[in-house]
Amino acid sequence: MSVQAPPTLVQLAMQRLMREEALAISSLQYLPRALFPPLFKEAFNHRQTNVLRAMVAVWPFPFLPLGTLMKTPHLETLQAVLDGVDMLWKQKLLPRKRKLQVLDLRNVYHDFWDVWAGTEDGDCSTETVRETQRGTGLHRYALRRRLKVLADLCLRFHLNEHQAYLLQWAQQRRNAIRLCCVKMQIWALPVYTIKKVLMVFQPNSIQELELNTGWSLSTLVHFASYLDQMRNLQKLLLTRIHKNTFKVLNTSLDIQKCITKFVSQFSKLNSLQCLSMNGVYFSSEHMKQLFRYLKTPLETLSITMCKLSHLDLNSLSQSQSLHQLKHLSLRLVKLIDLHPMPFHDLLQSVAGSLQTLELEGCWMVDSQLSALLPALSQCSRLTRVNFYDNDISTAVLKDLLHHTANLSQLTQELYPAPLECYDDRGDVLMGQFSQLCPELMDTLITVRQPKKVSFATCVCHECCQRCVYDLETRLCRCQQ
Repeated sequence: MSVQAPPTLVQLAMQRLMREEALAISSLQYLPRALFPPLFKEAFNHRQTNVLRAMVAVWPFPFLPLGTLMKTPHLETLQAVLDGVDMLWKQKLLPRKRKLQVLDLRNVYHDFWDVWAGTEDGDCSTETVRETQRGTGLHRYALRRRLKVLADLCLRFHLNEHQAYLLQWAQQRRNAIRLCCVKMQIWALPVYTIKKVLMVFQPNSIQELELNTGWSLSTLVHFASYLDQMRNLQKLLLTRIHKNTFKVLNTSLDIQKCITKFVSQFSKLNSLQCLSMNGVYFSSEHMKQLFRYLKTPLETLSITMCKLSHLDLNSLSQSQSLHQLKHLSLRLVKLIDLHPMPFHDLLQSVAGSLQTLELEGCWMVDSQLSALLPALSQCSRLTRVNFYDNDISTAVLKDLLHHTANLSQLTQELYPAPLECYDDRGDVLMGQFSQLCPELMDTLITVRQPKKVSFATCVCHECCQRCVYDLETRLCRCQQ
């Protein structure tokens, strides 16, 4: 039977302070610096807003990572913290005398709370404190004249009360506050609301932007003027902007000009590293323009559920901005009707850098995959490949596996079950599946020592599962 250790004096003191708010607030000026973080966490967890308000006003550190504690938004807690900021800024202190310089509202991990929590008895050594300050670089914030507030925004249909309050508070204090949004997601939000949001934020603070909206072309072009200001944007995701936005055959000159104006903004994105287009189609000419406008090499390119032409593949293979790709995904992009050589050239150009290759659901056939094998075998840095849902025979799959002999860094390999595993209606022949997949695995083992490998059928239309072989056979529910 274990005996529970009695509470320490520090824990007893904090428990009393939490029970007596007036005492807690009056004691803050005498409270040791190292006790502020654990006391703040206690007040936060118990939603003692008066204590939080008073603690923020005398916060002894340059950095307050509030978002790490606030997993779900709570308006009264946010109001209390921002009231504390107001109290701090109303004090007649020189900027260099104010301790708090950065308020982080993002729900991201930060070791601040872990380090200041110290050991189990609540103690935190002086050496640990010094190491923490040195490691987190808090001195960088010491000379800021305005408080920097970091936030991520996911805007869905309308502003919630938490977001609306923060934006209104920041708008009214623009001379004292720098509100910076690092990651912004926009889902079907009216453009006038977006305009109000971007008037409060500094557009050049946005590093990740996701647009998933039903905007018309004219609205998209209006937004392009804000995209022009996002000079530090590193990641851009465009998801089904509008079902007719990028239809390009027989379109009017005005629509062509709208698309060209939007695409031209990519020339301003000097920090862009990741570009994802999901369900968005550009014309061959606009695709060529887009990759010509890019000023810096991309690390990640993802094109999903889009239709590509032969000219599009040519643009991809010839673009200098893609020659250092680390991650390439063409999931659900129909390649069956396209000549494979431009794609071969693209793989060859990224052979020295490519780490992941996603070709799931591309409808490739034997002749196309065979044409890619010489280039694929040179991609020696690959760690993951995905060829699920392509129409490949046993013979070509064996050839593919032999061509991976030099790909020693592969940690995950996903291959389709061969064509011989299906009947004329596309139903799985379980006898063939159980025989051919182990044969393919044996072929791979003779070439090198694989780590994580699986062969899988297409998704069953009835149960939405696959039959998978990865040294043992796992059947979909319909086949069990």
